[in-house]
Amino acid sequence: MIYRVFPFLFFIGKAALVKIPSSSSEIPASVPYLLIGGGTASFAAFRAIKSLDAKAKVLIVSEESYLPYMRPPLSKEVWYDPDADKDDELTFKQWNGSEKSLFYEPEDFYISVKSLDESPKGGVAVARGWKITKIDPVKRVAYLEDGHEIKYEKCLLATGATPKMLDVFSKAPEEIQKYVSTFRGIPDYVELNKLVKETESIAIVGGGFLGSELACALARRAKLENPKLKVYQIFKEPGNMHKILPEYLSLWTTNKVSNEGVQVITNSEVQDVKLESNSVSLILNDGNKVSANKVIVAVGVDPNTELARSSGLEVEPDCGGFVVNAELEARSHLFAAGDCSCFYDVKFGRRRVEHHDHAVISGRLAGENMVGAGKPYLHQSMFWSDLGPDIGFEAIGVVDSSLPTVAVFAKASDKDSPKAAVAESDDNIRSNLKANQSKSSTDDTSQKDPSSGKGLSKGENEYGKGVIFYLRNDYVVGIVLWNVFRRMTVARQVLKDEKKYDDLNEVAKLFNIFEE
Repeated sequence: MIYRVFPFLFFIGKAALVKIPSSSSEIPASVPYLLIGGGTASFAAFRAIKSLDAKAKVLIVSEESYLPYMRPPLSKEVWYDPDADKDDELTFKQWNGSEKSLFYEPEDFYISVKSLDESPKGGVAVARGWKITKIDPVKRVAYLEDGHEIKYEKCLLATGATPKMLDVFSKAPEEIQKYVSTFRGIPDYVELNKLVKETESIAIVGGGFLGSELACALARRAKLENPKLKVYQIFKEPGNMHKILPEYLSLWTTNKVSNEGVQVITNSEVQDVKLESNSVSLILNDGNKVSANKVIVAVGVDPNTELARSSGLEVEPDCGGFVVNAELEARSHLFAAGDCSCFYDVKFGRRRVEHHDHAVISGRLAGENMVGAGKPYLHQSMFWSDLGPDIGFEAIGVVDSSLPTVAVFAKASDKDSPKAAVAESDDNIRSNLKANQSKSSTDDTSQKDPSSGKGLSKGENEYGKGVIFYLRNDYVVGIVLWNVFRRMTVARQVLKDEKKYDDLNEVAKLFNIFEE
């Protein structure tokens, strides 16, 4: 089964990279569809291509040693599985307890690279561990690192992104750097999963989605497997996800993260790092020190656009990413999708989006357009974050805490949680969840305070569930659904309507937040 591909890689480190096939001579010299990158955007693209062209021959060239897999669970559900000693590390239990693989398709779905040319029914093949270093968009030729040429009819750039590393660590001596890493893919998870069982302290630097999710996950895992483990989270903002959530909700979330057992250190930056015995000492801007056996840096990503320089492609100077037109074309017959693409949003202007839903939808559209659909990208992608099975949110549009916000909150019930949402749908990928079609229930004004955005009625200090509207020039440009699920269709419609609302209480009713 695919779930145990290359188990030895887990023990010899990330530097090990097995190429499959081992020789580029086995890789076709010509393919109808070439996908560069083995992530979610490529997966969505080849599914779209095969749905429109059943006998299509698709070649994926991926630098990773794994077949296409989903990343969202790596900072969420995989850490909450009570069967932490299971043989297969690459399956996990969803919030509702049902088991799922990280991989989109089993190994036998794919055909071997050397069989692709001769396959009468077409198929999808993945060249793993290989890198495209240059593209000639005019000749429609891609070049591997050893010079092997692959001529294509249509090509997709789905190269993804690479986590950022802070200068204080990247410029540190090598003996210090071995204690520091980023977190992005399966190798990072496997390494950390082994370490969390035996180490005494882990410091996560960064207060955004990934850092907050990992901090909660590791603290919860520590309670089950390693009570001596201390989990620190260090960031320069006053609260978790402060760039996204209104300040009051950011601070409330920080309290929740602390209650999980995380030692949250706010308003702090790492200014220096020193080597200790089997650990490093992080010196903060206020002079305090944090000792950690492992440091995970989670401060964002940079799009992988190295091909632009060698291939004469345009990169957007502000957003980053390959510049594409409305049909996601960077050049004729050459498309880009997912984290690495910078597209024109008809509502919000040129953007680059790094979330799973965007990778799926943009990859799918690129695949359709590679077959000749000629469709523009009009989708408003959503994203979600879970701080464990009990607290989560979904968001869409321009969600920026510097904007004015109006919030409407209500008392939550047992069904208002990520766990309940997955239990109802049996799908941990929340962008897949279908909208709930129930009618709006009766208004309960005693449970909201939209004018201040500070939640429930007097005496309440919990933000059980609610809707947060982000405004620009009195128009709603972004929405966060706090512990509210299966309502993204409604949120998209509110953004699409482009109205100025006199009373956002009435808009909040559309989301059924007052139903019991």
